[in-house]
Amino acid sequence: MVMADRPEVQTASTPVTALTMVGLADNMLNGLARVPFRKFWNGPGGLLDNVGQSVTRQAIRSFMGYIVGLPIEEFRSMEKVLDDLCQVVIPPFIRLTDGVEVTTDEIAGVPGLWLRARASADEHVDDAEDKKTIKGTILYLHGGGYIGTTPMMYSAFAASLVSGTGCEVFIADYRMAPEFPYPAGVLDATDVYRGLLDRGVDADHLIIAGDSGGGGLATQVVNHLRTEGLPRPAAVALFSPEVDLDLDHPSITENATTDILPWNVPVTPYLHGIQPDDERVSAARAEPDPEWFPPAFVCWGSSEMFRDPVRDYVAVLEKAEVEVCSVEGRGMFHVFPILMPWAESSHEVYRELDAFVDRHVTPDPAATATH
Repeated sequence: MVMADRPEVQTASTPVTALTMVGLADNMLNGLARVPFRKFWNGPGGLLDNVGQSVTRQAIRSFMGYIVGLPIEEFRSMEKVLDDLCQVVIPPFIRLTDGVEVTTDEIAGVPGLWLRARASADEHVDDAEDKKTIKGTILYLHGGGYIGTTPMMYSAFAASLVSGTGCEVFIADYRMAPEFPYPAGVLDATDVYRGLLDRGVDADHLIIAGDSGGGGLATQVVNHLRTEGLPRPAAVALFSPEVDLDLDHPSITENATTDILPWNVPVTPYLHGIQPDDERVSAARAEPDPEWFPPAFVCWGSSEMFRDPVRDYVAVLEKAEVEVCSVEGRGMFHVFPILMPWAESSHEVYRELDAFVDRHVTPDPAATATH
């Protein structure tokens, strides 16, 4: 299920949706046409990395700039079309490149996608000795600024997490704003976490992860788990998390020209009256309990708008003596490991994350692909 499939969500008519898609294509082509007139060869890496970064930055920036101005019903219809395209392209691609299988499921009433190594399932292994052990379970909360994208759009990145960490990944299709503002997403993710425990997944083998708005949501969920008296997860992994919705840090304006995010990052639809500096939604302003908060992996780019709040958040965790593994990608923009997996900075993130998971999650001999 995507947001457009929910009965409470309004969508645009077919002709309007078609015009919306044409407008998106035109806007992105117009944006990419600007690349040759800028210093696209400059950047933190080699020539190919720098060119790739310039093209990726302009493509995503054009995409983001277009969608934030759409009426919500057009946005949801466009999102549905893009998700349909991803469902055709991505599953066979990651099956071939990563050996990862995608299956649908519903946990505690929340739909989502499982991604698992094909070799972890009996039906895909001829010899029992070749069967892979599932090291742990990652509950992944996809990004999109609390308002957009879908699990399928993140399945390629999730497949890389499966390949690198040896874990299985469940991408939750949580409810999003503006139709479902805070705390709907927190409650959905908490229900999935509780549902995984009910299915026999040990909390010591559970990682909560997310990027951008999903990373911010992951921090909110971790704090909510403690309030609910649920066992803490083994770890949390965050990629450019949106951890301070007040958006009052210098990097918000200083890095507006080097990031992929729109200069007018929308947060009001999610807050729905909650103050942006409320520690329930802005983890950088909360005080984590060092006796409960799990070890954290955090990565971000030095040229992204969220750089300063993420740095502040890491400092808050370190001050509370929470174990933190942090990686700042030099000259990189928002969620660069997802958008530029080929870059050396992204390779460093993957290496550090894999080592982090090895330290904090031991293989569960009872784990199977039937959760």
